[in-house]
Amino acid sequence: MTRGSDVDRVYIFDTTLRDGEQSPGFHLDAGSKLKIARQLEKLGVDVIEAGFPISSPGDFEACRQIAREIRGTTVTALARAVKEDIDAVWGAIKDAETPQIHIVLSVSDVHIDRKLGMTRAQVLQRGAEMVAYARSLCDRVQYSPEDAGRADIDYLIETVET
Repeated sequence: MTRGSDVDRVYIFDTTLRDGEQSPGFHLDAGSKLKIARQLEKLGVDVIEAGFPISSPGDFEACRQIAREIRGTTVTALARAVKEDIDAVWGAIKDAETPQIHIVLSVSDVHIDRKLGMTRAQVLQRGAEMVAYARSLCDRVQYSPEDAGRADIDYLIETVET
């Protein structure tokens, strides 16, 4: 298959292995996650989000196994914008052929105040510092602003540009 320029290309970012487990009562063990990751690789998915390594030793191990086996597909895992999460992600995915750290940080005023207990300025600083820290470990870092739909648009743009 011939692909167009990167501008024209649609990248498939699959979150099944992390987001799928958020359903109440649903859990995948490391072996099941690896089987699904293999199928996603065969399908040609561009990025597989293997999990949230800081959440449990089992999820860390599943991410590590996926990173060691999957080739030809970027393997990423989720981290909140804190060093411990980023370190856990890097520890789990560093053996991937193409590792990526995915950082999420709340940007809506309600989340900034009630969830993080921070100010907008502190969130901007935290985001910039943690993305820089992740980049010191890994060439590929993705930043996702959480609760962006309720964020002030100018502030949202500022968080992405910072």
